[in-house]
Amino acid sequence: MNKLLKVAPFVLCLAAPAATTSYWEMSSYSDFLKGKLEGASLTRDGRLRIAPKAETLFTAEQPVIWSMARGPESSVYLATGHLGQLYRVHRSGRSELIWTAPEPEVFAIAVDAKGVLYAGTSPDGKIYRIEAGKATEYFAPGTRYIWSLAVAGDGALYAGTGDGGKIFRITAAGTGEVWYESGQSHITALALDAQGRLLAGTEPNGILYRVTAKDKAFVLYDANLPEIRAIVPTADGGMYVAALGGAFGSKPAGAAGAVTSLGSGAVVSTTPTTITVEAAQTQGGVEIKPTPQQPKSPTPQVSSNIVSTPVVDMTGVEKAALYRIQPDNMVETLWSSKEENIYDIAPSGQAVLFSTDGQGRVYRLEADRKATLLLETREGEATRLLPTPEGLLTATSHAGRLLRIGSQPGDAGTFESPVHDASSTARWGRIRFVSETPQGAKLALRTRSGNSAKPDQTWSDWSEPITASDSAIASPNARYIQWKAEFTGSGGRTPELDQVTIAYLPQNTAPVVKSVNVTSQATASASAKPASSAAPNSVYTVTVSDSGDGSSSAAGTPAQTVSRPSSGQLVITWQADDTDGDRLAYTIAFRGEEEREWKTLKTNWTELALTLDGDAFADGRYRFRVIASDAVANPAALAREGELVSAPVLIDNTPPRIQASVPRRNGAAVEVEVNVEDGASVVKRAEYSLDAGPFFPLAVEDGVADSLRERFRTTLSNVAPGEHLLVIRAYDSAGNSGVAKVVLK
Repeated sequence: MNKLLKVAPFVLCLAAPAATTSYWEMSSYSDFLKGKLEGASLTRDGRLRIAPKAETLFTAEQPVIWSMARGPESSVYLATGHLGQLYRVHRSGRSELIWTAPEPEVFAIAVDAKGVLYAGTSPDGKIYRIEAGKATEYFAPGTRYIWSLAVAGDGALYAGTGDGGKIFRITAAGTGEVWYESGQSHITALALDAQGRLLAGTEPNGILYRVTAKDKAFVLYDANLPEIRAIVPTADGGMYVAALGGAFGSKPAGAAGAVTSLGSGAVVSTTPTTITVEAAQTQGGVEIKPTPQQPKSPTPQVSSNIVSTPVVDMTGVEKAALYRIQPDNMVETLWSSKEENIYDIAPSGQAVLFSTDGQGRVYRLEADRKATLLLETREGEATRLLPTPEGLLTATSHAGRLLRIGSQPGDAGTFESPVHDASSTARWGRIRFVSETPQGAKLALRTRSGNSAKPDQTWSDWSEPITASDSAIASPNARYIQWKAEFTGSGGRTPELDQVTIAYLPQNTAPVVKSVNVTSQATASASAKPASSAAPNSVYTVTVSDSGDGSSSAAGTPAQTVSRPSSGQLVITWQADDTDGDRLAYTIAFRGEEEREWKTLKTNWTELALTLDGDAFADGRYRFRVIASDAVANPAALAREGELVSAPVLIDNTPPRIQASVPRRNGAAVEVEVNVEDGASVVKRAEYSLDAGPFFPLAVEDGVADSLRERFRTTLSNVAPGEHLLVIRAYDSAGNSGVAKVVLK
C-alpha cells in the first residue's frame, strides 16, 4: 500500500465534548515508537511488520558484553564484565571460555593481522596478549582504566586510557610510550581511518582527534555531548561518530580546568574526571557504582562513571547523537535523541546501523536520515554491533547475550501499544485498522482495559483475536485501554500495519462550581459623586469556595456583610470548571434568611458574572446559588450539573439609630450615655466630637461591640462653662454611619 494514499480521518486523541465520540489514533513513526516491539520492526515510513529473524548465539551469564572482535574462522571474541571473562563464539553458536582476567573488567579487545588477541583490563589497567590459549602480560601503562584498543597497519597497538586521558603506542612486549596526551580525562574510543591515521574520542568534553604523529593532533570535532562513544571510519576517508552523555545528573565540583595546547595549534579546556570501579566482591561479581554526570559546560567539573546501566534521565535534554564527518571534515548530525543513548555503529552499504539503550534497540539509518527500527532485543542496552557474512551480531547488557540478526523476516512478532488514558470511565466503540496482509500471512489485534495507569492483574484479559479491520471492542468499559498486534509471516512475507484507531465515549463528568464572589460597586453616576467621609469602609467583598470556607484564615463559614452604596449595584461572580471541556450554562438564584424557596435571577446564563440593581434587595441576609450545567453540550439524559451556595451575605444600607441621654453634670465633668441600635447588621463602634473637634472613641458598656443594640458611655472632663455641641457618630458592620447631636448648656 502506498503510504501517501493512507487516509487519516481523525486527529490523534481528538479532543471533543464528553458526549461526543473521541478517537485515539496511532499512525506515525513517532506514535509506534512509543510502544513495545517484540519480534517486530518499525519501518522508516511508519509501518509495523515482522522484524528480521534474530537468534541467540550465546549467553554469557554475565551482566554485560563490553567489546567484540572478529576471530579466526568466522568466530568472534567477546569481552565481558564483571568477572573479567573472555569468550570465543563460533558461527554455529558453540562457545568456549578462553581466559579469565585477574581484573574484573575487560572493556576493550583487538585482534592483529596474525590473529593474536589483545585485551585491556580495568581497574589498574593492564594489556594482555592471548595466543594459542595462553595469556601473558603485554604492557602495563600505569593507568587505572583501558577503555579502547586499536591495531595499526604496521602492527603497533594503540591503547586509550583513563583517568589521565593518554594514548599509548605499544610496539612489543613491555615496550610502549605515551603517544598523545589529550588533556581530557578518558580516551573512550580509538580507530584507524582509511589512510591509517589514528582517530581518538574523549570524555568529558566529547572531543574527536586525528592523531598524525607523536604529540601531534588535530581536533576534528568538538561535540556538544560529553563522551565520544564509537568511531567507525569509512572507505572514502570520512567516518561515523557516536556521542552520548547529555542526560547525566549534576556533576560535583572538581579541580579547575587545565589548558592543553595541541600539536595542531588548537587549545582545549579540560578538567580531570574520576571514574570509580569498585572491586567489592558480591554474589554476582564486581559491583560498579555510578557517579552521575550532567551535560557538558564550558568549564566542566566532572565526576563520571562508565557503567553498563543507562544514564540518569533528564527529560528534554539531548542524550545522544550520530554524526557523519565527511572526508573534508564537514560535520552533519544524522540522528539525535532526548530519550535514548547510542552505543555502537556499523556501516551497511549506503546506510548505517546503530544500537541504543531503548530496550536494546537496533536501528538502520538510510542516506535520507530516515530510521528503521530493525529490532528491540528487550535487553537493557545493545552495547556492540559487528557485521558478519552470516548476519549482524549484536551484544547486549543485563543478560550478556549475543544475537545474530538475519536479512529475512522472522516467523512472527508482536507490537504492544502504549496505554491510552480516556480521562474517565469510557464506553469503547469500534477498533479500525489499515493494513496489508500478503497471502498466507496473518494479522490479528487484541485489546484489554483497566482502571490503573499501568496494566496489572486488575486489568481484563486480552480479548479474542480481531481480524476484521472494523470491529466492535469487547473489552469492558474502563478508563484505560491498550491494544496489541500479532504478526504471522509466511515464506518470508510479512503483514504490515499502517494505522489503528479506537473510538470511545468518555463518561460525562459533572461540572464543578469552585467559588462564588459577591461584591458591591457604585454605578457610573454614583461613582462620579464625592465619596462620603461617613463610610470609610463602604465596600465589602465576600467569597465562598467549593470547600465552604468564607476566608482562608477563619474557621467555619461566617456571615458576610455587603454594603450597598447609593445608586449602586450588586455583582455576583463565580468560577466553574468542567474536566470534559464542555460548554457550560448557569442558573443564578437567591434566597432570604427566613425564606424556604429559591428565587431565580437568571437561567441559561453563559457569562461568569451577573450585575444586579442594588436597590432590588432590602436590608437582610441572603444566600446566592450558582448551578452549572453541561446540557448545552450533552443530550438531556447524559447532562450533569454542579452547584455551590454562597455563605450568608448581609445587605445593609440603613444607618444605625442613635439615642443619647440627658447629660449629667458631675462637678467639672459631664456624663453622657448613648444607645445605638441597627436593624440589620452589628453595631461596630461609636465616637464623639466636642465643638467640631476631633473624634474620640466611646467605650462600649459590656466591653465588646457585637450585637444589634449596644450602649456606650463617656465622661467629658473639664468642660468649660457655657454652651457646647456634642456630636455622636456610630457605625454598623456594613460601614453605614448614623449621627446625633447633644447640646450641653
